[in-house]
Amino acid sequence: MANNQSRTNNLVVPQATAALQQLKYEIAQELGIPIPQDGYYGNYTTRDTGTIGGYITKRLVQIGEQQLSGGAGGAGR
Repeated sequence: MANNQSRTNNLVVPQATAALQQLKYEIAQELGIPIPQDGYYGNYTTRDTGTIGGYITKRLVQIGEQQLSGGAGGAGR
């Protein structure tokens, strides 16, 4: 990466924020990891937050593969 570039986690589609939040809550619930009501994750282990992020990525890849193959599913499931 060039020295002048900065790394950001900006969404390509900002309207996807609500869907990603919902996905995070669904996955955390499936894993039995409670999401803090105040939004502060400082008391969580890296393992817990990484697990949630990993499963989000896995689910998004599955959704993308389904959409590319023309299969049912997608964001609405």
